[in-house]
Amino acid sequence: MRDRVDVVVVGAGFAGLSTARALAGTGYDVLVLEGRDRVGGRSCTGEVAGLPVDLGAAFVGPTQDAVLALAAELGCPTTPTYHHGANLIHWRGRLRSYSGTVPALSPVNLIDVARIRWQFARLARTVAVSAPWTAPRADVLDGQSLGQWLQSVRATASTRDLLAIMSRVTWGAEPEAVSLLHALRYVKAAGGLDRMLDVQGGAQQDHFPEGTAQMAVRMAEELGDRVVLSAAVHAVEHCSTGVTVVSSAGTVDAHAVVIAVPPQHRAGISFSPALPPGPAQVADRWPQGSLSKAYAVYDTAFWRADGRSGQALSDSGPVFITFDVSPPGHDGPGVLLGFVDARGFDDLSAPQRRAQALAGFAALFGDTARHPLDYRDFSWGNEPFSAGGPTAAVPCGSWTSAGRWLREPVGRIFWAGTETADIWTGFLDGAVRSGQRAASEVIDAIR
Repeated sequence: MRDRVDVVVVGAGFAGLSTARALAGTGYDVLVLEGRDRVGGRSCTGEVAGLPVDLGAAFVGPTQDAVLALAAELGCPTTPTYHHGANLIHWRGRLRSYSGTVPALSPVNLIDVARIRWQFARLARTVAVSAPWTAPRADVLDGQSLGQWLQSVRATASTRDLLAIMSRVTWGAEPEAVSLLHALRYVKAAGGLDRMLDVQGGAQQDHFPEGTAQMAVRMAEELGDRVVLSAAVHAVEHCSTGVTVVSSAGTVDAHAVVIAVPPQHRAGISFSPALPPGPAQVADRWPQGSLSKAYAVYDTAFWRADGRSGQALSDSGPVFITFDVSPPGHDGPGVLLGFVDARGFDDLSAPQRRAQALAGFAALFGDTARHPLDYRDFSWGNEPFSAGGPTAAVPCGSWTSAGRWLREPVGRIFWAGTETADIWTGFLDGAVRSGQRAASEVIDAIR
């Protein structure tokens, strides 16, 4: 490993690799240090029944222009997520069909959901995505959770429970754990609830048949020996003219460093001198959520024969939302993806997790779902370098106390990561954008 470069990037996820790619393309000598033995960060492609499946980030959709442009440059095609037929919801002990984004459980529920969505959108219009702490009544919005707000506007129990499912899959947390101001900013950064939650026309519209990690692998191949794996960074010494980065693979001096890890995991790096009080508290204020995934592969996508889309919701868990991510074509294997509530699931034995997840699939799609060709789950809460997921579950008071420091450089220390993005925060697209933004900041600073 080289002992001196222009810029060190900590983390070989989409944010870190996008930073390094942009810097290298401009002629800067860059080195990427990654603690894992793989690249990709919260993108991780595994295998089930010989098929590639995304154990982490999976979907892309319209307006996610940064990651789609990257995929096109790297030659990584997408395929539509199957969405034809009726959706299912297992609710209050009953299984029923629905269409669209939000199930119409009753006329009263439909009216209430529309009312809550209108009020949420009205509040979101007052929030500047780039500086949410400047919103009118920011202290009030940040001082209450999404769950408390739903109670205050008298949302019905069904509306609250439906939005709890949205909260779990979006942040890996209950509405009571997420600041209302954060929820407003996050949804606005995605272009609204429909854009964030929909399949057709939304963030789940397409996926990568070979997995998302192929993009990270190809970026790393372009960078070559500029990427060093199994190089966990422990310390950063910094001054007005440069940095020294200490990792398990050695020490390197540079003009600047870009920290491209989830905000919570900044706490694993010792800074000397210590970060100022504002930036120092970001790690505590931006904890990761907790979410797991389960895949089951079958001979065929049998639910399609029954006129089902493979999309489903459940209030009973542990699988609370599903998608059909089968390979293109109608004759091949069928693949169900389930997002799983990590609480009470991650600590189970592998056979227990399998039994619970398949029981959840069967409650939605019938007993055939209990007998897959193959099964695999993945618990991000047990991942050492990005424990939790899918993104930060930002609690009350965080944006007004520490938000302005989330990505503000500290001397020659710069920050990247999807949580720092102003467009598609929490998604692959946000990660790519954050890396490109951090690269521009570094170039401006050391030019």
